[in-house]
Amino acid sequence: MIQDMRLRNLSPKTQQEYLRWTIKFSRHYGKSPAELQPEDVRSWLVHLVEVEKKSISTYGVAAAALRFLYAQTLHRQWVLPYIALPKREKRLPDILSQSEMAAFLEVELTQKERVLLSTIYAGGLRNTEACRLKVTDIDSQRMVLKIVQGKGRKDRYVALSTRLLDELRAYWKAFRPSTWLFPNKDGSGPIKASAVRAICKRAAKAAGLTKQVTPRTLRHCFATHQLEKGEPLSKIQLAMGHRSIRSTSVYTHIATTTVCAMQSPLDRLPRLPE
Repeated sequence: MIQDMRLRNLSPKTQQEYLRWTIKFSRHYGKSPAELQPEDVRSWLVHLVEVEKKSISTYGVAAAALRFLYAQTLHRQWVLPYIALPKREKRLPDILSQSEMAAFLEVELTQKERVLLSTIYAGGLRNTEACRLKVTDIDSQRMVLKIVQGKGRKDRYVALSTRLLDELRAYWKAFRPSTWLFPNKDGSGPIKASAVRAICKRAAKAAGLTKQVTPRTLRHCFATHQLEKGEPLSKIQLAMGHRSIRSTSVYTHIATTTVCAMQSPLDRLPRLPE
């Protein structure tokens, strides 16, 4: 299975998750998956939902892992009808206003932490993309950041904010990172995504925000704020690295320029004399 995942160039994170759920499935029965029947597969998936109370998203990863195992490695496509894929919940993310974002970025943080969060917001980066930025990915001549092997194993460029460039230069002069732009504590590798999530949580609390703020929130804010300022969806799609415009169009359900574009009928009702 590991070889099959490598041959299909699945991301390291996907490989890790698929392997973890396959091992968990095998240990549940104490047998190799090759010895189990379709009814066993379905029974285990039901167990995840009804007994272990796994979320829909977690169940979806487990189901995808088994579908890969039986379709690609064991070549038993007839098992697939027993592996139901869940209908994804559609939830709109919390969005910070620009004043809330300013307050979020101005709380007491280290210089490295502030620049890291600013980089995610300024470019609409994914958490892992920001973590794995290298010093050489900054192109101040062309005013772009190079995102190497983002989601879907694709490179892309995003615009480099002039304000962010000033912050990055001051940060580099203070810390002189050599390889990774945001290294971990001992400098042996890039900062971990979990550490960035912790920084976001701490900054949101310090700013007195009641909304839940994660690195993904900053990415959502980038897209929403750009749309509210009149940037076309096609440009936002390109910046965020979305494969389909449908992924970007979700922000039309969030941006005030579209949500508040139509006047409420309540505001048009005549006021009766008291």
